Amino acid sequence: MEEKMKQVGRKMSIYMGVTLSFCLSLVGNLSSGRFTIPGFLLSFIISTIISLLIGFFVPMKKVSDNATKNMKPGIGKQCMEAFISDLIYTPVITLCMVFMAWRNATSHGAEIPFLPMFLRSLVLSMIVGFVLIYFLMPFYLKMILGKEGRGPEK
Repeated sequence: MEEKMKQVGRKMSIYMGVTLSFCLSLVGNLSSGRFTIPGFLLSFIISTIISLLIGFFVPMKKVSDNATKNMKPGIGKQCMEAFISDLIYTPVITLCMVFMAWRNATSHGAEIPFLPMFLRSLVLSMIVGFVLIYFLMPFYLKMILGKEGRGPEK
């Protein structure tokens, strides 16, 4: 039983990590005003690696369960779970992606202050990340548990 739950957790980490990385890379590149396929692909690959590392080393279920143990099931608890996950993944991914973009831009002569660039991207990424996590986490959980031959658990 314990091993099955670990498998479910690993699959959730992979699904959510790849989805978040794809969407945040797309949003980040589109909002930069200079979308390029190579830039998007590089951003996607690096952010996927980062999100998979976070997913495998941070016990999201335990963190989320501890933070919501006194909450009743419902929208409030689901919002808190999504917010916690967003708070763990999104700032790290955004920091790395913005730093990479900032470094690339400044190496070509642009004079862009890092902090405003990062904060603008962080706000946008936190909003997009929260919405994605809020809707996709239950969907992926249901899908994974269905493949494992079990019903959804809450």
